[in-house]
Amino acid sequence: MKIKSVTFFMCSLLAIPSAYAAPITFQQAWEILQENNNSLAAERANVERYEYLKDSKSNLNLPSISVGANFTRLDRDVTLSGEQIMQSTGQTISLPLPPALLGAIGSVTSTVSERDIFSSSIRAVWPIFTGGRISAAQTAAEGKKEEAQSQLAMETQARYEDLAKYYFSVVLAKQVLQTRLSVEQGLTKHRDNAVKLEQQGQIAHVERLQAEASLDKATVERKKAQKSLDIAQSALSQILGQETNVEPDDKLFINSSLPPLQAFVEQTLDTYPGLDILNAKEKQANSLIDAENGKYYPEVYLYGDYNLYEEDSLVGQMTPDWLVGVGVSVPLLENSGRSDQVKAAHSAVSQVRYLKAQAKQDLEVLVKKTYLEAEQALEEVTGLDSSLNLAQENLTLRQKAFAQGLSTSLDVVDAELYLASIQTQQYAASFNYLISLNKLLALTSEMNTFDIYKQSAISLSEQQNQTQAENKDRS
Repeated sequence: MKIKSVTFFMCSLLAIPSAYAAPITFQQAWEILQENNNSLAAERANVERYEYLKDSKSNLNLPSISVGANFTRLDRDVTLSGEQIMQSTGQTISLPLPPALLGAIGSVTSTVSERDIFSSSIRAVWPIFTGGRISAAQTAAEGKKEEAQSQLAMETQARYEDLAKYYFSVVLAKQVLQTRLSVEQGLTKHRDNAVKLEQQGQIAHVERLQAEASLDKATVERKKAQKSLDIAQSALSQILGQETNVEPDDKLFINSSLPPLQAFVEQTLDTYPGLDILNAKEKQANSLIDAENGKYYPEVYLYGDYNLYEEDSLVGQMTPDWLVGVGVSVPLLENSGRSDQVKAAHSAVSQVRYLKAQAKQDLEVLVKKTYLEAEQALEEVTGLDSSLNLAQENLTLRQKAFAQGLSTSLDVVDAELYLASIQTQQYAASFNYLISLNKLLALTSEMNTFDIYKQSAISLSEQQNQTQAENKDRS
């Protein structure tokens, strides 16, 4: 059975608190970023824009009503004489009228319309059939709105991945600083022991100098680690829009295992907004085909006109107050190249389909790559456990041997630094795991399930502290 969600393998989603206080968890930081990030706000405004544009297209089904006024100036008044009337009838008057009266009638002239004409009316046009062009425009507008929504989802995923890097970079920097502090404390104790042993004549002067030099170098490394933490913390606070430094509450961790790869692949192909963008573009291309095909069909519409003002003239008296009718417009020859436009629209649909097929292949490769990177980081963390035990045991033995004059100061320093390097390597691997994990969650649109993985987490710092405590007990 096809797995529709990665969360099928996990526990139910944990509740996310609406309020936050320093220090903050990663999920709380994600909520803050969604509220304060300008790029996300811009994409939301873009979605609103296309929603309004989509709503505006629904008005295409309604009639258009307008009020118009015209002023016309003729070269002269329009007049009509009795003689013109008699001639227009094509008949002769057979009544026994006196010639003088006939002449008088023929010489009578009436002003039908004056030279200056003013008219005003309300006009209405209601499209009845447009060959599918109205519905095509509405479908295209809906496709643009869906594209804007998918672009917002894409931007949300990108900001989530960025936050994971910034947030856990601070956590990693804190762990590295703690390691450097431990090294400095250990080498301080070693330097103090070296001074005592030199005073007792048990070690040479150069051994004490070696201990002091190593301590000074460890102090420099600790200060560098502090600066790196300050920079990372400042960057995190900046992207969250906070004026004071943000203190992360989450620790570096790993999980014992991940859901199956295929679950991530299927979830990504089902929900990735980049594919939805291509689907929206395909809808727009198909609507363009319908619009271009609609140019081959006649357009049928109702129309009406109602006079608001008529002049006190013979024409004004004769003109009806209103009229209604049905109109048909049949395209015979037009210059937009509609046949080529239809072909171009079909090519656009083909292009989008090819892009979607390629995008699915690329996504599958990306998910597999990210999943394998997460697994590799897990293997690195667990694989270094034996090296961590060895480094801790070696440091303990070197410290005892130095106190007995059986080991040099350089041996102790090397053991201390080797232990720090293994710890740092484990922290870095755990950081890489969390970055890969959050990238998988972004690709699968499961960003809100991070707390589920944290709930079943194995804390790296606690694991290392337990290892050191066990080694101290054995010593």
